[in-house]
Amino acid sequence: MTQPTKQAATEPAVVLRGVQYSFRKFKALVDINFDVPAQSLHGFVGPNGAGKTTVLKLICTLLKPQTGKVQVFGKDVATDYLEVRRRLGFMPDHFSMYRQMTVYEYLDFFAAAYGLSLATRTKVLDEVLELTDMGGRRGDLINGLSRGMQQRVGLARVLVNDPDILLLDEPASGLDPRARIELMDVLRALRGMGKTIIISSHILSELAELCDSVTIIDRGTIKYCGAMQSLLDHQTDFPTFRLTPAGPLNGLAEKLGASPGIVSVENVEGSLDLSISFDPEILDTNGVLKAAMDLGITVTGFSRAQRHLNQAFMDLTEKGVR
Repeated sequence: MTQPTKQAATEPAVVLRGVQYSFRKFKALVDINFDVPAQSLHGFVGPNGAGKTTVLKLICTLLKPQTGKVQVFGKDVATDYLEVRRRLGFMPDHFSMYRQMTVYEYLDFFAAAYGLSLATRTKVLDEVLELTDMGGRRGDLINGLSRGMQQRVGLARVLVNDPDILLLDEPASGLDPRARIELMDVLRALRGMGKTIIISSHILSELAELCDSVTIIDRGTIKYCGAMQSLLDHQTDFPTFRLTPAGPLNGLAEKLGASPGIVSVENVEGSLDLSISFDPEILDTNGVLKAAMDLGITVTGFSRAQRHLNQAFMDLTEKGVR
């Protein structure tokens, strides 16, 4: 599989500006604006009915924007849709398969549809079967495969044209824990090859670990788009660190709260979240640890405090039926 050019790596893979889309009187998307960095693993999350699938269909040229523009590597999806399709692979959440074909026959059919020669198809199919760890099942009927293996075949299918960008709608849906972990490993390998991957999923804990950037959509509007780390950092004016003592707190919050440079202290399930002023004349992280040890405290954990993606998601989205 080919590596992207340096130019492609410096430009956004996907750009949406002022995008609106309605189904009759229902406004599915309202003034959507966001970018997806090239060569990133980008999470795309939102409640059911938030507009995720509509956005994915716009990006992969199955829909045309009614207002605004959608670009993939600088190409407009409405006017340059053939060029966009050559560089893109889309795996929908529910996809049909020719179940009476073998794995190899199924992939070879799609490779031929992309216009690959017989010699090229043989090489490419060997590569995608190895990447998805399905080489040993190439002669098996799809109908006899487990859900997880069918997902692997679906992923192999979108790789046969060596796309620069992958759109995966709920790729881990219905998979057991081992199959999900293995799928995440495959996606990391693809990102390492320079692919841009957009993943829509409801499994937020896995996205937080896997993705380096994320977009949250709710009721057809973008609530957040940016680095995953920035979203998970505590949203305060001062950096926040979590200190975990070996024993009970026993008034530790009050004692540390009185130390110079510590702006605030919050008790979080047996640990303390400390918002710290980083004026070097007042305090630094070593100063926090020294203040704790001066109080006779044994510290078992001290690291930058983060929100869970679940909590960030709940904070940014609204209650109610979509």
